[in-house]
Amino acid sequence: MSLLTGKAVVITGSGQGLGSAFARHAAAHGAAVVVNDVDADLAHEVAGEIRARGGRAVSHVGSVADPGQAAGLIDRCVTEFGTLDGLVNNAGVNYRADPWDDDPVRMREVVEVNVLGPLFCGTAAAKVLRERGGGVIVNVGSGSMIGQRRAAAYSASKGAVASMTASWAADLTAHGIRVNAVAPVAWTRMARNDPSVVQTPQHTPDRVAPLVTYLLSDLSAGITGQILRFRGDILCVLRQTAIKDPVLEREAWSVEDIANALDGDLKEALEPPPTSRWK
Repeated sequence: MSLLTGKAVVITGSGQGLGSAFARHAAAHGAAVVVNDVDADLAHEVAGEIRARGGRAVSHVGSVADPGQAAGLIDRCVTEFGTLDGLVNNAGVNYRADPWDDDPVRMREVVEVNVLGPLFCGTAAAKVLRERGGGVIVNVGSGSMIGQRRAAAYSASKGAVASMTASWAADLTAHGIRVNAVAPVAWTRMARNDPSVVQTPQHTPDRVAPLVTYLLSDLSAGITGQILRFRGDILCVLRQTAIKDPVLEREAWSVEDIANALDGDLKEALEPPPTSRWK
């Protein structure tokens, strides 16, 4: 079933791992794909493989953390395929460090790639999609947005992805543009290089790809502002940050009043200890 026939999509960081699985699956369902990666050999290889299988694909080499290259990526799709229907903000980097040993250089790289990259690509895509009257943006988030140990920068970056998903969904719905996020669990190079990750080689990237193809397709019409957690065998919806009941109101709050509230009426609303929340 060719769910994406006639559509042109950009997939960032698609030279390997999840991104390459997304690109191959989208192409197999009829999409013309721009394969982006900072590694030229990987980008050319994936694009060439898609073409060899009868699909349509071109490669783009560049960093999404550079606003000019991000804009050029979107322009390449329009130039090559005459349109832009979807963007998948997949490119990302990760590392682990104890808070007292964290490295400012690596923190900055994570923020630039994982936060500014989607922002640069998404805003460039939104201009095109708004002019053509609709389209889709899919952001790749992570369950780490609720707090992953030894990964403060990465967790913060994925929290930002969740927030930009909600913000864009609110802004772009009136223009026919759907914006959603996926929070995948998959055995990728990033996972293999992280000794703290549970060894799950059966959860391959290709098992996650159908969810992204669904979100890019017209089957997901009406779905926007959602974060979908997916492992290939488990699918669920993640809650966005929201106010919890009860909401207590007083004309003035003393320190003692706050202490009593958090030990009383608000106690059941408190989140469980962070070590038990993240999976």
